[in-house]
Amino acid sequence: MPPKSKRPYLPFGDLQTAPWYGKHILSVKQFSRGDLEYCFGVAHEMRIMVERVGTFDLLKGKILANLFYEPSTRTSSSFMAAMQRLGGAVIPISEVRYSSVAKGESLPDTVRTLGCYADVIVLRHPEVGSAALAAAHSQKPVINAGDGAGEHPTQALLDSFTIREELGRLDNLTVTMLGDLKYGRTVHSLARLLTQFNGIKLNYVSPEALRMPQEVMEEVKAKGLPQAGHAKLDPVLPETDVLYVTRVQKERFDDPAAYEQVKNAYVITPRVMAAAKKDMIVMHPLPRVTEISLEFDADPRAAYFRQMEYGLFVRMALLAMVLGKA
Repeated sequence: MPPKSKRPYLPFGDLQTAPWYGKHILSVKQFSRGDLEYCFGVAHEMRIMVERVGTFDLLKGKILANLFYEPSTRTSSSFMAAMQRLGGAVIPISEVRYSSVAKGESLPDTVRTLGCYADVIVLRHPEVGSAALAAAHSQKPVINAGDGAGEHPTQALLDSFTIREELGRLDNLTVTMLGDLKYGRTVHSLARLLTQFNGIKLNYVSPEALRMPQEVMEEVKAKGLPQAGHAKLDPVLPETDVLYVTRVQKERFDDPAAYEQVKNAYVITPRVMAAAKKDMIVMHPLPRVTEISLEFDADPRAAYFRQMEYGLFVRMALLAMVLGKA
């Protein structure tokens, strides 16, 4: 659990002129540095309020529709917990095969329907661009909780907030992304978001078959950030401030043999981490399989479960922002 914050909290009001009121959250490309600092400030206040009060009625009377076309534990439950911590209610739809989708209902019709009942819709869908399609047909704010191998903007926001809370800054950092960088939508969004900050260096460590997509690298290059691809972790680990580990996602592979070839390409253990800085952190969006050993969990640099708790505060902030209460 993260150490408790000592900052005083600021009261929230009903600010329907706030910049994110009524807006869709589909991509990290929407956020300026000022937007990020605003969001992280609200998230920090949410953290303090949860630590001190637990739950409160900021979104009393508001309803969230949690629409998940893919399995999810952390993202789905954290959005539900966030809404309930804020005093709102949730319509959970996590088994779409039991919904009208099984009858052939289109995504636009589903979000139109849920918009009749809810004030905000959180969507996870296996197809790239699905969140934008949903937003185009929804009169209520849509928050992208992952669209296939595309983006996962709320994960990138909580990842950045984790770095800020753990290391005290988001400038002048070396961030090493490790594992499945091809299909890992979390690293796509995080790489894009980190271009908003100064002095960032990005290392990409992966098997050849799972390299960071060229499209993402071109966007990072256009922002002037130094970046480099590597096959091995050893050369870059000693300089790394943030090691962001991803699992090799079996569900993204059509060929089981191709998955077997790369699934254990990198494993983080106490022995491996002996070469790393003492004041760095290791992150992971979870779930993990074998890429981080259980023996490393006791290391204070293992931030991945604290990362999940930071995610609650960020999602509380986002819900409050789009519903005009932050």
